[in-house]
Amino acid sequence: MKGLVLAAGLGERMRPLTLTTPKPLLEAGGKPLIAWHLEKLAAMGVDEVIVNTSWLAPKFEETLGDGRRFGVRLRYVYEGPTPLETGGGIWNALADLTPDGAPFVAVNGDIWTDYDFAKLPRDPDGLAHLVLVDNPSHNEDGDFALDGPVVRSEGVPRYTVSGIGVYRRELFDDWRGIIGDAPGADETPPRFKLAPLLRSAMREEDVTGEHHHGAWTDVGTPERLQMLDAALRGG
Repeated sequence: MKGLVLAAGLGERMRPLTLTTPKPLLEAGGKPLIAWHLEKLAAMGVDEVIVNTSWLAPKFEETLGDGRRFGVRLRYVYEGPTPLETGGGIWNALADLTPDGAPFVAVNGDIWTDYDFAKLPRDPDGLAHLVLVDNPSHNEDGDFALDGPVVRSEGVPRYTVSGIGVYRRELFDDWRGIIGDAPGADETPPRFKLAPLLRSAMREEDVTGEHHHGAWTDVGTPERLQMLDAALRGG
């Protein structure tokens, strides 16, 4: 299984910190946010990780090198000056992520969690398997509902997508038909969101999920980064 760390965001809400450092390279607990993911991916047996980049792209290789010290081999995929969103970013990396059609794991580069990646299914029942968390104050209504092992677009209880998931390339087979003429879809490479593809698969009950009860932070503001850093340094 290969991994993808989504690290192409502009980090606009994190400025001025991200004027010189991409958000996934900001430190919490003494190391870059992305390093926590790379170590967890290595621990679950992932040996090759693709990092998609855009803003301050050269900084990633300068900081992380070839990934050897984290126990993985790193490859960098530059998306251009405008990030491709989550769906477009994954689609752009599919050829490298799953040349043999095997499922892959994708992680947002700007989160922190104590979730054990080794719990992720290597062969999910559907087209995607999502890790969901309790709704934070900035997303009180949640994203999707969890009905046993099945994730649904509507219903209760509702949870927030953690940014951790396992996907099959077939999820993207009809991406253009699903996305339609949404802004960015006709660009090269295409830019589009992942959520519409997931909702389409949910209508066929083709998305499974689990509720992580532990720690999780969407590091979206300098204040959240400061709080996370203090918590990690304090044990």
